[in-house]
Amino acid sequence: MHPVNLTGHAVRLREFRADDLADTLAIVGDDRVTRWLSYDSRDEAAAAAMIDGVVTRAHQTPRTEYYLAITDTDDRMIGFGRLGLSGVQAAKLGYAIRADHWGHGYATDAARTLITFGFDQLGLHRITAAIGPENAASIAVAKRLGMQYEGHLRDHVYTSGTWRDSLLYSILTAERASIPDFSGQHM
Repeated sequence: MHPVNLTGHAVRLREFRADDLADTLAIVGDDRVTRWLSYDSRDEAAAAAMIDGVVTRAHQTPRTEYYLAITDTDDRMIGFGRLGLSGVQAAKLGYAIRADHWGHGYATDAARTLITFGFDQLGLHRITAAIGPENAASIAVAKRLGMQYEGHLRDHVYTSGTWRDSLLYSILTAERASIPDFSGQHM
C-alpha cells in the first residue's frame, strides 16, 4: 500500500520526501524531542540517511513499516508517526512532534489517525506503545486514546549513554470502538 495519505482532524500524514530534511532535522536534531525517543539527537547527515531509509522501506513488499510525516494544513512537516508491524496482526506505535508545536493536540490526532488506519486498513488486532516513565505528555496521549497500561519494561532503551525504562501501553481493535472521536477518519 503506497503511497499512504491520511487525514486527521488537525493534521495530515503522508509519505516522507527528500525535501523534508530541514523539518526532519528540526525534530530529530532537537534534544528536547529526542529526550523522549529511542535514539539520540541526529545531525543533518544522519537525518538525511533516516529519510532515505524510510523512503526505501516504504516501497518494500511486504511493507512492514508505515513511517509517515505529520504535517499541518499547509503540508509543513511538524512531526512524524510510525506503525511498525510486529508479530501477528500487531504493530508498535511511535510519534514525535516538533517542540515548537507541542501542546496543540497534534500528537493525539496523529496517533488516533494511525491507530484507525492500523485497525481499519491494515487489519491489526493489537497496537502497543512503549513510553518513557517521565514522559507525562505521551502517557496522557496513550490514556486519552484508550490505551491500557500493561507493564514496566526495565532497561528497555539505551539513549544518551544510559539505559531507560519504558511503560507499555496497548489497545485492541475491539476496545477502540468505545473511545470518543475514533470515527470520521478517512484516507
